[in-house]
This record gives sequence, structure tokens and C-alpha cells, in this order.
Amino acid sequence: MTAPLKQTRFKIGGMDCASCAAKIDTAVRRLDGVADVSVSVTGASMTVSHGGPLNDDKVLRQVARLGYGIVKAGTRTDEPAPHDHADHDHEGHDHEDHDHPGHDHDHAGGEVAGQAAASTHLHGDAELGQPWWRSRRAALTLACAAALVAAYGIGHLVPAAERWVFLAALLVGLVPIARRALMAAFAGTPFSIEMLMTIAAVGAVMINATEEAAAVVVLFLIGELLEGVAAGRARASIQGLADLVPKTALVERGGGTVEVPADQLAVGDVIVVRPGDRIPADGEITEGSSDIDEAPVTGESTPKRKGIADTVFAGTINNDGVLKVRVTAAASDNTIARVVRLVEEAQEAKAPTERFIDRFSRYYTPGVLVVGALVALLPPLAAGGDWNEWIYKGLAILLIGCPCALVISTPAAIAAGLAAGARRGLLMKGGAVLEGFRRITAVAFDKTGTLTAGKPVVTDIVAYGRDERTVLALAAALEQGSSHPLAVAILDRAKADKAPVPPALAAKAISGKGVEGSVGGVAVFLGSGPAAGERAGMTQAQRLAIDSLNGQGKTVSVLVADGVIAGLIAMRDEPRPDAAAGIAALKAEGIRAVMLTGDNSRTAEAIATSLGIEARAQLLPQDKQRIVGELQREGLTVAKVGDGINDAPALAAADIGIAMGGGTDVALETADAAILHGRVTDVARMVLLSRAVMANIGQNITVALGLKAVFLVTTIAGITGLWPAILADTGATVLVTANAMRLLRWRG
Repeated sequence: MTAPLKQTRFKIGGMDCASCAAKIDTAVRRLDGVADVSVSVTGASMTVSHGGPLNDDKVLRQVARLGYGIVKAGTRTDEPAPHDHADHDHEGHDHEDHDHPGHDHDHAGGEVAGQAAASTHLHGDAELGQPWWRSRRAALTLACAAALVAAYGIGHLVPAAERWVFLAALLVGLVPIARRALMAAFAGTPFSIEMLMTIAAVGAVMINATEEAAAVVVLFLIGELLEGVAAGRARASIQGLADLVPKTALVERGGGTVEVPADQLAVGDVIVVRPGDRIPADGEITEGSSDIDEAPVTGESTPKRKGIADTVFAGTINNDGVLKVRVTAAASDNTIARVVRLVEEAQEAKAPTERFIDRFSRYYTPGVLVVGALVALLPPLAAGGDWNEWIYKGLAILLIGCPCALVISTPAAIAAGLAAGARRGLLMKGGAVLEGFRRITAVAFDKTGTLTAGKPVVTDIVAYGRDERTVLALAAALEQGSSHPLAVAILDRAKADKAPVPPALAAKAISGKGVEGSVGGVAVFLGSGPAAGERAGMTQAQRLAIDSLNGQGKTVSVLVADGVIAGLIAMRDEPRPDAAAGIAALKAEGIRAVMLTGDNSRTAEAIATSLGIEARAQLLPQDKQRIVGELQREGLTVAKVGDGINDAPALAAADIGIAMGGGTDVALETADAAILHGRVTDVARMVLLSRAVMANIGQNITVALGLKAVFLVTTIAGITGLWPAILADTGATVLVTANAMRLLRWRG
């Protein structure tokens, strides 16, 4: 039997594009014992899968040699790892300063590798908390630009020294780029952007275009700096979720309150949340009530009134009342922490388009080198062209052909799409899932807890000889203390209507029939229609009323007072407020919707009719799975929406399984996607987000390849040279990244 793979996670500093990720991936895969590697640019992380023990020192050394910072974040196995360094995660090291290999790192090479292996702390250009303008990358770019300006001044004053001062200015930036190119080549990536830059710059010097070569290196560094800033924004969009949780909390201890770090809260602690404070942990209100602003987490603009026994989430805002909250999840396992973790892991799962672009770029970059060499050599050899002119054009083609914009076109859009969805409670576990949503042509919904709220509510009160308020009060009096869903529904309605709930004497349940007792000297019974009929005469009109309510899929309890039918109370698990709008939104996109439920046909039809959806009722879990298969055989691409427990077979059989739930473990850990906030309309939003992301990717690829095609033609025609060539590459990369970042503002 094959042993399960272990996964060791590392945080990576200085990684800001897909090209960086590819170098790290290739280098680490070459190590013994490594089964698989997943690198997330936006998550600034790497997960290494391995069957046996992993030599952490070799991983740390291999990555450090490429010029990146690295720290081990922990090992995940079926059993706790004996040397799990999760306490060394240093999340604070993950910030906007993410250098690209090819830039100056004082600690690169064997020394930093040794230090990294010894301490498992970040090295390279991953300074703690430094803004991008104070990073080594910015310092290198500024130094190179200053050297270029100085070279222009000195060259003007001393023309004889012009070539040498430009060569010196060039070396300021080119030496670290060339060093990274060599390290990447030794680690298995010979055709890197740094290698193309190095070849182009050295070639330019050889044909006496030293001034242009120095300017090109400065422009390249500026482009990489801008790319790092954009990558930092994408990363910050996810870390911004984590920053919603306050750093400290007020905990009740010894009869008073003590301020403690929020990440030290334990399950069971009781915390005090003052008006205006953010709630520091997931929990349950034990005292007080308040309007809770959940917009930072759910996007809902209207605060929700919450009181004792209601659930609250970390990061939401307490508006107007003092609350006491019992903590139900540790900081590492609250809703926001799990969302951040799942989004980071999702970004490591590549979409089909992204995998295709990766494969394409593997052949594309060597192809660019071949085309550049042919342009430089063929015209002089075959047609007697000027060597300097055609070598210059060949070098320009190397710069035009840099694959950065193309390679980043897909992952940047995928990362931004995943982050935009997560901020609105739409979790998709990987780019493949995000891409797959655009192909959905049918959605199968569970009923209870998915299309409906999952608990019955009182829908009708029919009174005979008394007013409705009295009927409700008598029924609530009998149900006090009961946890039965129907009893809870009656008590909730009495509370909402502010109906008095008098005490009931000698109240007792009668198995299979109902409950009876004495309320204010009146003998009262509440139970099923047949049981009530045994205690009191029932008119034809009353029987018809019960049948009519039952025909609407409602459960009817009959109230008998002093041997006379006093009223009817009808209850039903009602559709979610946005269920009809959610179904309509799917139909507007040409997507078929069907309800699969184990409930009886009458209830199912009543709910389905009100929502405008077709229904299949009285189904077992295997029946739901079978129907999903039937829809797929009809040629439909099926998404299944359910609660993740009794719908597990159907969720697994569907092309995409979607768990519906308010931040529960089931909603977060099962299926391919999760709707955290229980909105049916979010299913259509996921489809729209997928289409928006794929349209963005199409735009990015068009920009990346289109600019290259234009400048390829103009370069061969002699209209543009090295400067426009590197501007074309840098400009395309910045445009593509900026276009992808537009998705962060997606509202659905």
C-alpha cells in the first residue's frame, strides 16, 4: 500500500510573477524525494509534496540560491509531524516587497542558503514591513538610473570616456541580472527572462550600443519594480481579509476584563465587544444584543440585529451595544483565517488555460532565441546585409520576445478573480474550478437549507372565536422549553409579534399526537389534525382549510381550547429571500435549474412553483446522484448545490460541487466551491465572475501577443530598436497586470 504524501509548506519572499514561480518550481522538483510542487505567487507560498522525510536544508538552499527569501511554515500529515516549525511562519514577512530574481540580493548564494537552513527565516530581498520604495529592488533601480544619468553627464564633458562610463552604468544593473540568470540555468531554467536580458545587453556592448544597453537595463528594472508593486497589490487584497480581525481582545478573567492578543484566544473564552469595535473571533453571543455590520465579511450593506445565542464572525463590526461573546473557534481556524488559507491553496491549483500557457512558454522562449539568432545571422550571410544592423535587430527581438507579459496574463487574472470572489463570500478551490464555472449549463439545488432557510417558520394563523394573537399566545405557552423545530417556530413568531406567553400548568407531550396543558385555567391541546379531531368537533370549513394549507406544503398544528377548535397554525420551511431572484438570474444566463429533494412531493411542488423551478421529490442520496448523471448524459455541464453532508454523493458526481453554508466547516471544506453567506443569487455570481475572468485573460493574451507582433514587424523593418523593444515588453507586462487587477473591483 502506498504511503500517503506529506505536504511541507514554505513562505517565499521576493516572488512577484509566474516566471519566478516557474523557476522555483523547476529548481525544487529536481531535488530527491520531491513528488510534487505547487507555487502560489499571490499567496507567496510553496507546498512541497513528498513521500518520505524531506531534506528541508536542500529546499531552503535551492530556493535561496535563486535569490528568494524562504521560511518553512509547517508540515501537514495524517499525524502531527515531529518537527513541525509552524511557529516559524512569520506571516508578517509577507508584504509588498517581492523581488524578482535578476535583482540585487546581498545575501544570495551559499551563505544565505546556509543561514536559511540554520534559522528557517526569510533572507534575500524580503525586508520586514518595508514599503516598496525602500526595498533593495528600488535601491538597485535608483542606483542604476543614477549611474546612467551620471554617465550621460560625464560622457558630455569627457567624450573620450563615454563608452567606458556607460559600460560602468550598465554593469551596475546587469551584474545581478546575469548572476540570477546563471543560477536559474544551473537550477534547470536556462531560458529565463534574465538570460534573454543578459544576452541582449552583452550583444549590444559588442556592437558598440553600450548607451542603449544601459538604458534598456534601467527600463527593465523599472518594469520589474512596477510588476512587484502590482503583485503586492494582488497579495494585499487577500491579506486585507486577514487584517479585518483586530489584534487584541478584551477577555473576562477573574471578575474583570484583560486585554490579550487576539491570536491567543482559546475556544470557550468569553470576550467583551464594545460598540464600534471589530469582533476579534468567531463566537456565540451570551449576553447583550446589537446591530452587527457584516459588510467587511459578507458585503451586505444592512446591519443585522443579533442577540443571545446568535453567531457572530471575526472581523465584523459591533455597532451599538455591549456584547459578551463565547469564542467558538481559535484564531487560526476562524472563518476569515480559513478563507485566506483556502484562497492561497486555490491559487496553487492551476487552471487549464494557465497550464497551457506554461507549456506554451516552455517552447516559446527557446523559439524567441532561435528567431533572434536567425534574424541576426541570415541576412548578412545570405544577402550580404550589414552585420551590426542585423545583430542589433536580432537583439531587439530577444527583448520583444520576453515572455513575462504572456506568462503572467492568466495567473494574475485567476488570482484577482479568486480574491474578488473570496471577499464576497464566493470560495472557489483553484483556477480550474473558477474557469469551469463559465461552462455550467445546469444547476441542481438541494431544497432544505439551500433554496430554503432550513428551519420552519409560522406562515399562517387562522383563528376561530378568538383573535390570532390569543391563538398564538396559547400555542406558545404549551411549547415553552421545547427544542422541536415546530415549537421553536411558534415561539419565534410569538417573540416577533410581541405576543404574551403565559405559563402553562401540567404541560406534557402526548407521543405522536401533540402537547397539552392548562393555560390561565383553560385546557389547551396543540397537535395534528387527526389528534385534534378526536378532542373536538371539526367543521367542514375547518377541514377544507387544513387541506388547503397542507396542499401548499405546510405543516398544520390545530389548537383546541376547552374542547373547541380555537385556531390553526401553519408552518413551512420558507424559501430564502433571494431564492426566486437567484433562479431567475440563472435562467437569464441560459442555465437550467432543477430542485432535488428528499421531501414529499406536495411540499416540493409548492416550493418549486413559488420559485419557478422544476422539482424532483422523495429522493434518497443515491437518487440525487443518479439524476445528476442523467443530466450530464443529456450533454449538460452540471453544478450541484447542497449542504455538503447528505448531498455528498451528488456533489461528488457533479462537474462542480457547491457547498452552501454560513461559514461552517462543511461549507468550507467540502465540494469544489462554497457560498459562505447562504445567498442563492451567489451561484449566478460565480458564473458571471468566471466569465469576467476568462474575458480578462483573453484581453491579456491579446495585449501580450499583439504588442509583440507589432514591434516584431517594426523592428525588422528598422523603425524601432532596443528602447522600444524593452518598453514593449515592460509596457505589456504592466498593462496585463493592471488589467487583471481591475477584477479586484468586481462587484457581480
